[in-house]
Amino acid sequence: MKKKLIAIAVGTAMAVPVVAMADVSFYGRAHISVDYLDDGADYSETNLSSNSSRLGFKGNHQINPNLEAFFQIEQQINFTTGNSDGGTDFATRDTFVGLRNSDLGALQVGRFDSPFKVARGPANLFGDQVGDMRNLARAGDGRFDERYDNTIQYTTPTMGGFNAKLAYSMYQGEWAVEDEDSDALSMSLNYAGGPLEASLAYEKVEEDASRGERDGIRAAAAYKLTDAFKLVGFYQTLDYDGNDATTSLDRDLWTSDTYGVGGEYKVAPNTALKAMWMTRDSDADNADADMWVVGVEHKLDKAVRVYANYAVVDNDDNSELVPWKEARTANNVENAMGEKAAGFTVGLRYDF
Repeated sequence: MKKKLIAIAVGTAMAVPVVAMADVSFYGRAHISVDYLDDGADYSETNLSSNSSRLGFKGNHQINPNLEAFFQIEQQINFTTGNSDGGTDFATRDTFVGLRNSDLGALQVGRFDSPFKVARGPANLFGDQVGDMRNLARAGDGRFDERYDNTIQYTTPTMGGFNAKLAYSMYQGEWAVEDEDSDALSMSLNYAGGPLEASLAYEKVEEDASRGERDGIRAAAAYKLTDAFKLVGFYQTLDYDGNDATTSLDRDLWTSDTYGVGGEYKVAPNTALKAMWMTRDSDADNADADMWVVGVEHKLDKAVRVYANYAVVDNDDNSELVPWKEARTANNVENAMGEKAAGFTVGLRYDF
């Protein structure tokens, strides 16, 4: 019996270095804000919001000098409420596993942001805040900026500052359904080098997806004119065909062109002023909207930052967009038909 116990103990001790070979890290983000929101009509209140806060694990394992396995498990967690929209306390964000070859690129499978979604990154000055560009770029139920299930993605190696991403979502839902065409294709070409960062993306979703058939083109860029000043630009065109349940009005409302420009100026090493203007031109009559955002952000250190923003969406008579809808728990007010909806926010973001 003693010999068996000794053998088990030795075997366990020998297994520890094998586990240690995997480089695994725990990370997260606590992002909260206090917001004063006014839809221009009946709602005018102060809210506390959790803004895409998250917890995750990620790691990699070197198989040989040229081949590496990697994974990530990430969950949304809310710091202000018990759940999100009546759901569970956690919601799956970018979660995947894959292999990376230094010469051939990376292949990953799981649920994660599409290349089309990631492509807004260079111009995304107010991500997960009041004034996020997705309040215009992702408007309507025919939305893009998605995190697709059941996805396979290939990422090329970076050559001369360029890389490309090609993702294919095989089907929507937990399993494939016979005679259902709900797959999605998303791709992007990306560049980062010197003062320029830019992305060009295309995405197409088939007719049996829950929001119907749609496709879009997106371009985003950031250029550092000086060490202190960065200029950004964004353009997107979407065409929404819908499905059998979609009305012609819905198709016109969600078919749109959205574009804008903005800038970031560092007034001190850790303090920046930001501003952006965007407009959404819908195919439907009198359904356009403009958004202005100004803000200031101060980094207390590499992990913690504070900010304050003021954002306004000016709606045409048949538009009801607000500047606080996306990526936030305080997001369920939409009574702004034909109104100016405004939000003022003071936020804290802690990355760990």
